[in-house]
Amino acid sequence: MIKIYTKDYCPYCGMAKRLLGSLGLDFEEIDLKSDQEAIMALVQKTGMRTLPQIFVEDKLIGGYDDLKSIVDSGKLSEILTDR
Repeated sequence: MIKIYTKDYCPYCGMAKRLLGSLGLDFEEIDLKSDQEAIMALVQKTGMRTLPQIFVEDKLIGGYDDLKSIVDSGKLSEILTDR
């Protein structure tokens, strides 16, 4: 299960969703909009203050740049098959 935490006005969130979609991967989007409590809870959980935040099986893989790097290196399929 892939989860992506986003805000609707975040360009990197859009790029991450498009990348996952182009790979034919299903994901659950959690749009935090302006829910400061949810955002702060995510910051406490991950230590990251930026979005998107992408998880595979509840393991943080990072943001868009991290996702792109994992895809480009071919490691995403390894991560997905390890689940």
